[in-house]
Amino acid sequence: MRDQTVARNYAEALFDLARRHEGLEAFGEGIAMVASLVDDDPRLRQFLETPRIDAEAKKSALRKALGGRVPPMLVNFLLVVIDKRRQRLIGTIATEFAALVDEHENRAHVEVTVAQPLNDATSAALTERLSRLLGKTAVPHVRVDPSIIGGVVVRAGDTIYDGSLRRRLSRMRRQLMTASLSGGNEQPSQG
Repeated sequence: MRDQTVARNYAEALFDLARRHEGLEAFGEGIAMVASLVDDDPRLRQFLETPRIDAEAKKSALRKALGGRVPPMLVNFLLVVIDKRRQRLIGTIATEFAALVDEHENRAHVEVTVAQPLNDATSAALTERLSRLLGKTAVPHVRVDPSIIGGVVVRAGDTIYDGSLRRRLSRMRRQLMTASLSGGNEQPSQG
């Protein structure tokens, strides 16, 4: 949990820096690119995280690799991250930075599960409805799972809205079982 808190603090500092330089988008793309490079390349990760390699060598390599590709203030930020020996947190800092930008832009990422692929019109209608429901601009991440049979399952943060046909059928089956069990205990009247 401590790493998460430290990464959040660095992300907040980067967010303030990006806002002062009107570069939320450029800084966001830049830190995401660096985090992706570190995650995808084990040799780069090892180079940055190995304490045996001098910090100046790491900083020189970053300056050379990132110069002109990301805002100079972002490069300076990353150099400070190396000076403070927090380079293993670059991915978490990027994630936290993206969350701060989403919060600032009033966006909510939503996991949406559907039984079959959505067409453009249905996708747009779903996005609009989710945005109204959440009171934020919804950014749906759609996943197709035929096992839900129909309907939609939405996860927004810690809240799950399950409107799947599979769930409705399961609930109906439980109700029928309960009704047949309670109805089966009565003796027929003889009269």
